[in-house]
Amino acid sequence: MLNRRQALGAAVGAIAADSHFVGRAQAETLNKVVHIIVGFPAGGGTDIVARMLAQALQGSYASHIVVEDRPGASARLAVEYVRNAPADGSVMLFTPDFPMTLYPSSFKALNYDPIKDFIAVGPAAKGELVLVIGPAVPADVKTLKDFIAWCKANPGKANIADTSAGATPHFTGVMLAREAKVTLTPVHYRGGAPAMEDLIGGHVPASINPVSEVMAFAKAGSIRALAVTGQKRTPFLPDVPTMRELGFNVVVESLSGVFVPAKTPAPVVTALNAAMRKASASKEMIDSLAKFGTEPASMTTAEFTAWIKEEIGRWGPVVKASGFKALE
Repeated sequence: MLNRRQALGAAVGAIAADSHFVGRAQAETLNKVVHIIVGFPAGGGTDIVARMLAQALQGSYASHIVVEDRPGASARLAVEYVRNAPADGSVMLFTPDFPMTLYPSSFKALNYDPIKDFIAVGPAAKGELVLVIGPAVPADVKTLKDFIAWCKANPGKANIADTSAGATPHFTGVMLAREAKVTLTPVHYRGGAPAMEDLIGGHVPASINPVSEVMAFAKAGSIRALAVTGQKRTPFLPDVPTMRELGFNVVVESLSGVFVPAKTPAPVVTALNAAMRKASASKEMIDSLAKFGTEPASMTTAEFTAWIKEEIGRWGPVVKASGFKALE
């Protein structure tokens, strides 16, 4: 067994070695074009935050960073693309957590394993969802209680948009319908931007989206925000109550972060996590995220990995208890 002095010496040596490898990894990575892959269309909340992150990482992690939107199959195409990408830190996935935490429960089979096929490098942003209604719902519907009453009176019109099938917004709608004892027919879109376009255009009455995707429209009055899913009210829509405040046990908070192929070398992962944590603490990143109703998030790779595993365990029983049938 090491004594205190030996243990301290070993720790100092490990830190020095780690610093050497981090610096080496950063030096090697700086000369590569890095691709951040997003599983949703341009203009949505995930795409916007990914571009903020790319700008923040440019220079500290890589000299040139490109964001690529690869929507399809409820974001699974992007996940699978990164799983098969070179494991050298040049290709990474930026995504909300649900393809890693919820999909193992909401899909019967996945072509990837969130734990075995990826390293959860770290989160960059955190937020909650918000239920919003548009012009397809009468103007006198102003609260969640009003909306539920309208849905019960108009079951053929009670449709609710979400950003992808089997994802957290979709499943939040399932939970709300169960809590409110009302039928809400989901309408799946390939991202937040097209869902918001149809909501504002009156083609779908309601939608569940990240706060970042609806904040500007809600403040402009083109849509009505009825309830958020956080433990407490969001500072970005302070007048909008939580679903729990309104008597519905629907609490959903999420992290958006970076994942790389499982065989990516540890020094590269360490360098990327360090660059992300530095970016999250910067005033530029904090201010940029705030404009879109999102807060920065920062964890070590070990902490983020543990959080992902906990969320996988949390969603399984919730999905089963809801009676939701897994998608193909």
